[in-house]
Amino acid sequence: MVTASAIPQKAAKQRAFFLSQKTKPYEFRMGQLDRLMAAIRAAEPQIFQALKADLGKSMAESFLGEVGFVYEEIRFTKKHLKGWMKPQKVATPLTLAVGSSRIHYEPLGTSLIIAPWNYPFQLAMAPLVGAICAGNCAVIKPSELAPATSRVVADIIEKTFDSDYVWAIEGAVEVSTALLNERWDHIFFTGSTGVGKVVMKAAADHLTPVTLELGGKSPCIVDSDADLDVAMRRITWGKYFNAGQTCVAPDYLLIPKGWQNQVVERISANLDKFFTTDPHASREYSRIITDRHFSRLEGMLGQGNILVGGKTDKASRFIAPTVLSQPRLDQPLMTEEIFGPLLPLIEYDSFDDAIKFVTQREKPLAFYYFGKNAEHRAKAIGSVSFGGGCVNDTLVHLSNPRLPFGGVGASGMGGYHGWFSFEAFSHRKSVLTKATWFDLPLRYPPYEKNFAWLRRIMG
Repeated sequence: MVTASAIPQKAAKQRAFFLSQKTKPYEFRMGQLDRLMAAIRAAEPQIFQALKADLGKSMAESFLGEVGFVYEEIRFTKKHLKGWMKPQKVATPLTLAVGSSRIHYEPLGTSLIIAPWNYPFQLAMAPLVGAICAGNCAVIKPSELAPATSRVVADIIEKTFDSDYVWAIEGAVEVSTALLNERWDHIFFTGSTGVGKVVMKAAADHLTPVTLELGGKSPCIVDSDADLDVAMRRITWGKYFNAGQTCVAPDYLLIPKGWQNQVVERISANLDKFFTTDPHASREYSRIITDRHFSRLEGMLGQGNILVGGKTDKASRFIAPTVLSQPRLDQPLMTEEIFGPLLPLIEYDSFDDAIKFVTQREKPLAFYYFGKNAEHRAKAIGSVSFGGGCVNDTLVHLSNPRLPFGGVGASGMGGYHGWFSFEAFSHRKSVLTKATWFDLPLRYPPYEKNFAWLRRIMG
């Protein structure tokens, strides 16, 4: 296992490998994507076992939210990579005649990818697809809070790639600190807003560009004309997928005044269908990642009135799918990202009140609106600043590789998936090519005699 003391030497070798130009050809990039796909397929049993050990994830949930997601990212990238790599021709103004203008996409160089614990496989591998397809070298730091998955990720990388090209290093804070002390050409971080600030400060020392995929309290508004049965089924699924440990999970639910009983009734019925009446015994329901996170969530249970769930088991880090009413707005349940299976309900008097409640808070990573009112939908999307989201659904906007995924403000900066991953790990290099058979005399001194023509052309 590579230790923190070896990082400077490994980083230097990566930079040398990148400068060798080996990573740039189309054939090389495609070959590495093929190798990654084959390695993941071969390691599927170990990946599923690791995710079960770390988070209690079922095989189906592990495939949907982690492995299958990466497969689709690789397939989509391979299909479009040749077109992405072609220089993009843009118009050239008359004043620069005769010439042509193109944008060339070149790899940034050496990339550092720091992955989180909640989707510890997907959020390590999906950014790696972007780094590879754009022609970069990459270092992956898996999360130490998901140790079994971290080991599998590191093992896949070690067996698949030349370590001077792509390598993974396991460890805790001291390893992350040592990595951030090095100079990288791009840092891709997924995690909390607090740690994101630390990453950005470290990047500033080297003027390194960053992609920060952070979090926040993602709101969900249910309008008065929503299809309540469909809305509650999709909200219940989105909230309790991975036991709520999803950065874009609905963090709180805004519902019309007087709707609480019918909303709770439907959520409860859906939970029974999804996880049986005893979710503790369900194979489909995940567990909380660590004892510390369990204690944090358990402390939030007293910050609202429990309407559904509320049961806990510290030994297995189980917290039942829970719905709460009248959440204390000045307590962590409503001031911090929950990142767990607790759903506060807040009733609103008017749609404008619901919008105001959301916009008075930090910009969220995701936003969800359920309803049929076109005017309300347009107002919600236009008034609320958020990273991405859905109308009449939750979570699934992430699965469209043609949509960028990323935050805004406190929820992050930059985006990725599909083309946007290629773009995130690339530099747009502008090149203007001029003909030599024509040379516009107006550009040269003395300017006085040509000034009227210059004004006519450019003014």
